[in-house]
Amino acid sequence: MSRQDYIFTSESVSEGHPDKVCDRISDAVLDAFLTEEPEARVAAETFATTDRVVIGGEVGLSDQTKLKEYMGKIDGIVRDCVRDIGYEQDKFHWKTLKVSNYLHEQSAHIAQGVDAAENKDEGAGDQGIMFGFATNETEALMPAPVHYAHAVLRRLAEVRKDGTEPRLGPDAKSQLSVQYRDGKPVGISSLVLSTQHLDESMSSADVRELITPYILDVLPEGWITPETVWHVNPTGKFVIGGPDGDAGLTGRKIIVDTYGGAAPHGGGAFSGKDPTKVDRSAAYAARYLAKNVVAAGLAEKCTIQLSYAIGVSAPLSIYADLHGTGEIDPALIEAAIPKVMDLTPRGIRTHLQLNKPIYARTAAYGHFGRAPAADGGFSWERTDLADALQSAL
Repeated sequence: MSRQDYIFTSESVSEGHPDKVCDRISDAVLDAFLTEEPEARVAAETFATTDRVVIGGEVGLSDQTKLKEYMGKIDGIVRDCVRDIGYEQDKFHWKTLKVSNYLHEQSAHIAQGVDAAENKDEGAGDQGIMFGFATNETEALMPAPVHYAHAVLRRLAEVRKDGTEPRLGPDAKSQLSVQYRDGKPVGISSLVLSTQHLDESMSSADVRELITPYILDVLPEGWITPETVWHVNPTGKFVIGGPDGDAGLTGRKIIVDTYGGAAPHGGGAFSGKDPTKVDRSAAYAARYLAKNVVAAGLAEKCTIQLSYAIGVSAPLSIYADLHGTGEIDPALIEAAIPKVMDLTPRGIRTHLQLNKPIYARTAAYGHFGRAPAADGGFSWERTDLADALQSAL
């Protein structure tokens, strides 16, 4: 029997965290290519450090002669991302940083595994395992610790960028230790918040006073109590932030991007990858399926695993775990899933409409638990498959 009383901790990082700066740039580059060509193949990796951003990776286009033309837009994309995030520091400023672009044509040997041919369907862009998860402990069907860790930083970013709190800087991290009783989240035992501040005279106590009202805005009433332990800027000053304070790299925050450690992770990063890469698209599909299982009332908690081989279209396996919270055999869920969704790479992209420039917005504050957008963004957060799943059982 699973434990019912415990403390579980998850963290989040802001859009100004060095790794998230890189995720944002990689996804903005992806969006730019998908805007020009919805079937573009992109794997863009970004590295950022003091006064410099380096981009590398591969791009596949139907007409590779256009690659040189599109490459001329990369410098502007990088600077626009850094400016929107808010970096105007002496050693990391959107106007003056150096941009090095090493994107190149996609390997023909990789492309042949993905491309459809006379004797094969379009295949997965790589081998691997992907997980999706959902739980009814929040309205977003996300684990409470990571859901509220994101909410705290998203709120601080809002008041920073709208001018309400101009002393806050772009770089920040949050960490919430959530108390569970009878398997349900009931409060926060400790809260860690480190945020960059532009006023060098501010102490940790000053920062705590500034951020406290915004934290209370987004947390459930009663979750912060006199017993909650606070650690706000515990090292003291935090003025130098972002890639000037620490180097960043695409794909280093995969637990922050997903479920905060409350569910398994297949190991593959998302940002900068077009949806032929099942690391991304199948992880989105697995979340979509798990969320619809919970939304349909089939379980309180659900994990879905999918697996793929490079160049092969159909998933090798489908696994469901209802964590003892369902009234039906998980094997029935596994059998129902292929009846309601085509899980080939092409089927996933078509069902979730993934060949669109919708990815830059996913780069910070989590890929899951967000509201579906009218333009197709976060389509994997819809619950429109719930009725079909019930009918397929």
